[in-house]
Amino acid sequence: MARRTKIYEGKAKILYEGPEPGTIVQYFKDDATAFNAEKKDVIDGKGVLNNRLSEFFMTGLNNIGVPTHFLRRLNMREQLCRSCEIIPLEVIVRNYAAGSLSKRLGIKEGTPLPRPIVEYCYKDDKLGDPLVSEEHIAAFGWASQQDMDDIVSLALRVNDFMSGVMMAVGIRLVDFKIEIGRVYEGDFQRLVVADEISPDSCRLWDLKTGQKLDKDVFRRDLGSLTDAYAEVARRLGIIPEGNNGTGPVAVN
Repeated sequence: MARRTKIYEGKAKILYEGPEPGTIVQYFKDDATAFNAEKKDVIDGKGVLNNRLSEFFMTGLNNIGVPTHFLRRLNMREQLCRSCEIIPLEVIVRNYAAGSLSKRLGIKEGTPLPRPIVEYCYKDDKLGDPLVSEEHIAAFGWASQQDMDDIVSLALRVNDFMSGVMMAVGIRLVDFKIEIGRVYEGDFQRLVVADEISPDSCRLWDLKTGQKLDKDVFRRDLGSLTDAYAEVARRLGIIPEGNNGTGPVAVN
């Protein structure tokens, strides 16, 4: 497929014009960033693993009726997606205390929460993606009340699906963040899960040992990030035992 015009380049992905109207090509980079890009590195094979893992999760959501922008994987690093208007929010679902929630509220990491908590951050790297309330979202017109009801419903359905999938392979879904996009079909608008779902955007802990299998490995210098991501992919059956996900055997 001929490479189209670049639309946008972020910290972990590049978006290109798609081959058909209403589509984009999402390319997964090997770049790793943390602390609002204050910590940076290039991790060989990370983009390949995230492409495969995001494909797995998005396909699973599509199959159970949770709409996403994902159409199909094109190759080791690229996937074809519906073009959508991204709502400028990161939607975070927390099942256990960790990260910024633990710091803000003084709750020990790993403490189970009474119920899943949905939080929102305004997407703006310059501001450090600040936490915002539904009052902010309504006041600034980022999303309507109906949108917010739909966003919460989508986020909790993603949480149910992801929690079950990860529990089945011995992994605890601590928390995750997603982005939501608007897709227009004539005068009709619907919301879809967009961007990616991968260990870059989730906290994943081994159920027995508590070993971290997500981007905290990079944030906290806990070892090899690709080894952690490949372990998740192996448990899910995406790549075979003994493969790190970057070789020819990973292409299906």
